[in-house]
Amino acid sequence: MTIDIQTIQTMDIHKLLYYLPHRYPFLLIDRIEQIELGKSVTALKNITFNEPYFTGHFPGNPVMPGVLILEAMAQTAGVLALVTENKNPQDVLFYYAGIDNARFKHVVSPSDQLRLHMTVEKHRQDVWKFNGKAMVGKVLVSSADIMLAGRRNK
Repeated sequence: MTIDIQTIQTMDIHKLLYYLPHRYPFLLIDRIEQIELGKSVTALKNITFNEPYFTGHFPGNPVMPGVLILEAMAQTAGVLALVTENKNPQDVLFYYAGIDNARFKHVVSPSDQLRLHMTVEKHRQDVWKFNGKAMVGKVLVSSADIMLAGRRNK
């Protein structure tokens, strides 16, 4: 599959599967709504009751775990880094290098639509620092500074 990065405005799940190595149940974004190379990206995650973590977190009161919101942010940021650098996703994986200032303001529950906004703060060689916000509607549910490091895939 070849994708012309100059024409990318949005990405459906098929394009995301090309860029991300994650698969069910760990693919945590459904769509890229907007992407500005080297600057920012906005992704969506539709939260459904069928998510596997809801069976235990928490029975009778399903809440998306905060660490999975952070993972969704990182996946969103990783797509931006790959597309900006025009890297072959089979050659490079982006790993967490750090998480700072993570805050969780509201719960995320089934039927919510999580909107993930990631903005590039710094980029040097294969290390990227992003400022991220997760929203449900107009409500800020989480924020964090996330650092990713690209490593050659073996």
